Amino acid sequence: MTQQRTEREIGRSRVRKEDARLVTGRTTWTDNITVTGLLHMAILRSPMAHATVDRVDVSRALRQPGVVAAFSGRDLADELGSMPCVWPVTEDIVMPHHPAVAVDEVRYAGDPVAVVIARDRYTAADALEAVDVDYTPLPPVLDLEAALADGAPLVHSDKGTNRCYTWPLATGDYDAEKARADVVLRRRYTQQRLIPNAIEPRAVVATPPTASNEYTLYSSTQIPHIVRVTLSIATGIPENQLRVVAPDVGGGFGSKLQVYGEEALALAVARRLGRPVKWTESRSEGYQATHHGRGQLQDVEIAATKDGRLLGLHVDLLADMGAYLMLISPATPLLGAFMYPGIYKMNAYTFNCTGVFTTRTPTDAYRGAGRPEATFAIERTMDELAAELGLDPMELRRRNWIGHEEFPYTSVSGLTYDSGNYEAATDRALALFGYDDLRAEQRERSERGDPVRLGIGISTYTEMCGLAPSRILGELRYVAGGWESASIRMLPTGTVEVTTGTTPHGQGHATCWSQIAADVLGVPFEDIEVVHGDTRAVPQGMDTYGSRSVVIGGVAVHHAAKKVVEKARKVAAHLLEASETDLDFSAGKFTVRGSPEASKTIQEVAFETFHSHDLPEGMEPSINAEHVVDPDNFSFPHGTHLCAIDVDTETGRARIRSYVCVDDVGKVINPVIVQGQIHGGLAQGIAQALYEEAVYDTEGNLLTGTMADYLVPSAVDLPDFVTDRTETPATSNPLGVKGVGETATIASTPAVVNAVVDALRPLGVTDVQMPCTPHRIWEAVRQAARAEEVSA
Repeated sequence: MTQQRTEREIGRSRVRKEDARLVTGRTTWTDNITVTGLLHMAILRSPMAHATVDRVDVSRALRQPGVVAAFSGRDLADELGSMPCVWPVTEDIVMPHHPAVAVDEVRYAGDPVAVVIARDRYTAADALEAVDVDYTPLPPVLDLEAALADGAPLVHSDKGTNRCYTWPLATGDYDAEKARADVVLRRRYTQQRLIPNAIEPRAVVATPPTASNEYTLYSSTQIPHIVRVTLSIATGIPENQLRVVAPDVGGGFGSKLQVYGEEALALAVARRLGRPVKWTESRSEGYQATHHGRGQLQDVEIAATKDGRLLGLHVDLLADMGAYLMLISPATPLLGAFMYPGIYKMNAYTFNCTGVFTTRTPTDAYRGAGRPEATFAIERTMDELAAELGLDPMELRRRNWIGHEEFPYTSVSGLTYDSGNYEAATDRALALFGYDDLRAEQRERSERGDPVRLGIGISTYTEMCGLAPSRILGELRYVAGGWESASIRMLPTGTVEVTTGTTPHGQGHATCWSQIAADVLGVPFEDIEVVHGDTRAVPQGMDTYGSRSVVIGGVAVHHAAKKVVEKARKVAAHLLEASETDLDFSAGKFTVRGSPEASKTIQEVAFETFHSHDLPEGMEPSINAEHVVDPDNFSFPHGTHLCAIDVDTETGRARIRSYVCVDDVGKVINPVIVQGQIHGGLAQGIAQALYEEAVYDTEGNLLTGTMADYLVPSAVDLPDFVTDRTETPATSNPLGVKGVGETATIASTPAVVNAVVDALRPLGVTDVQMPCTPHRIWEAVRQAARAEEVSA
C-alpha cells in the first residue's frame, strides 16, 4: 500500500502534473490522430460576403488524382439539419436555418460551399481550385444601425428583418431617478470584433462504426458532452452510438465552446464513405470560419448627484450576431446584462439589447463573454463621470461601491453577491502601484508641457461566473443545465481515479482536482489520476466555459470524495469492531477514538472492499462514489486593476510602464495556476485595448485575415505585471472558491483605455476607440486641438 500524506494540498503551488507530458511532446492533439484508411477533408469557402449560389459543380474536382469524393451543400442537405443554437433568449427570437454547407445563398466571406475528400490533405486542398461555383452578388449588411433601418438589405430574406431579438431588463424607476439627478452623462462605446487565437487550430477526426457500432468523433473542443448531444440531433446518429473525445486541446478562449459545421460534416462524410475523415483548419481559414467575439455598440447613460452619488444607469446595446446564430450567440451579450452596474450601489437600472444579423462571421463566446463588455462600459463611464464632477476617479468609486460589511448584497440588477471586500483589494493595489506618487508625477509633467503624457487607469470590477444554477438558466431560456458531475474510484492497489465532466484545455484540472481529492481522501497527490474529455469514460458532464470548472466541477470532486470517505467509514468501523461515530478520519486513516493503535487506512479499506470477504451486512462491495452539483448561485470574483501608461502625443505611441492587479478569487487551490490564468487574461484584455481588431472592408471582406494583419501581442509587447491577491471565501460552496479564468480579461481592458484617455484628457480628448492604436491616439489629439481652435 502507498503511504499516507499529511501536508495539505489546497493552497499549495504544485507544478502541473500534466505539463511534463505536454512539454516533451507526448501529446495527442486531434491533428496527431491517425487511423487506418484515414481520408482528409478540405472545405471551399465563399469569397463573397453575400450572394446567391447559382451553381456548384464538383465534377472536375472528382477527376483529380487522389480525390475520393466531393459534395456541394445540396448533396448533403438531406442528412444534415440546421446547426444548433441552444439559447433562444426570447419567445419571438428570429432563428434562421443554418446549414453546415450553404445551399442557395452565402452570408459571409468564409461560408462553406463545397467539400472535397482526398487521400491526403494537400490533394484535398489543391482540388478545391477545380470546384466551379457561380455566384450572384447581393448587398452586404455591415452597419448595425443601418441594418435595422426600413428598406435595409436583408441577411435572411425569408425572415423579413435583420433584427434577431430585443431583450429588456429593468429594475427601479430610472426615469424618476434621472429627473432628480444633478448630472446625466451619456457616452457611446464600441466593442470591436475580436478573433480568437488558440495555439492549436480547430481539428476533427470522425470514424464510422466498427464492431462496437459506434461513431467516434475526436475534436479539439471545450464541450465534448454538449457536442455529443447536439450532433446527435443534427446528424440523426443516435446519442448512444456516438462517442465524442476531446484529446489534448491547445487552448480555446471560448472559440471551442461551439458545435461547428465541420464536426457535423466530418460525421456525415464518414457515414457516407464508411471511412474515417480528418479536417484541420489553417490559421487563415480559422480567422474566417471560427466564430468571432464581442462586436457591439454600447449607448450608456448614467444619472448622479453633484456629490457623485449614483442614482441610475441606462444601457442600450446593439449586438452583432453575424450571419447565423451559433451555439449561444444570442445570449453572449446578455451574460453581461446583469453586470453593467458592476460593484456600485444605485436605485434603478434599465438595459435593452438588440441582436442584429450582419453578413460577417458569426459571433459567440470569447473569454469573458459579455462580462468584459459590461465592465468596460461601467468603468469607462465612471471615469467620465469623475471628470465631469471634478473628482478623483478612485474617490468616485469609493463613494459608490458596496461595503464589505454589506454582503451578501443584492445588486440593482437582481444578482445576490455572496461575499467581497473591494476596499481591501483596492488598498493593496494602490500601495503596490504608488498611486499618489504617480498622480504627483502626472501633474508635474502636465505643468511643464511634456509631450509624453502620463495616464493612470483604474478598473474596480466584479464578475458573475460559474454558470450555474440550472433553474436560473431555465428562466433565461437556456436549453441545458448548469450542473456538473464527478466520480471517485478507489482502486484495490491504493491509487485513485477521479472522473470529471469538465474538460480542460490548459487550465490545470488534472493538478487541481488531484489536490482537492488528496485533501479529502488523505492519499498522496501522485497517486491520483484525473480522467476527462471522453464521453465513454465520463458519460455525464456539462464541460468547460464561463469560469465554471473549479466552482462546480471541483466542488463536485470534493463532494464525491466526501461520499467515498463516508462509505469507507462503514467498512472501517466493521473491520475495527467499532461504532462509526467512534471513528476519527485524518490524513487518510481511520482510528478508533481513545484507541489510536486500532486503525485502517482508506487504501486498506479499498482493498478489503475489493475482495469483499468481510463487509457489513447488506453493503454493496464498493466505496466508489459520484456526485452531481447544481449550484445555488453564481460566483463573484472581484479586484482592482491599475495601469500607468506613457502616451506620446506627437506619435500616438502608448507604452504601459506599470500594471498592478489585486484579484480576489476566493480560496485558491493552486497559486501558481491562478497566477498563470491572471497573466493570460491580462494579455487578452490588454490586446483588446491596444492591439486586436477584426476589420472588414465595405464589401464585407475580412482585411485582417492572417497574423500578418491581425496583431496578436507577444511577450515583448506586454509589460511586467505586478499581481497579488486578497482572499474573501465564497459562501456558496464548501471550498470557498470563485472563478479565475476570465477575471483579468474582464478587468484589464477598461484599466488600459482609462489610462490612455486620462493621459489625453487635459488636451480635450474624452475617448479613443479600441484598439487604441498610435494612429487613433494621434488623430484624437489632432481632433481635440482642432475643436479647441474652433471654439476659440
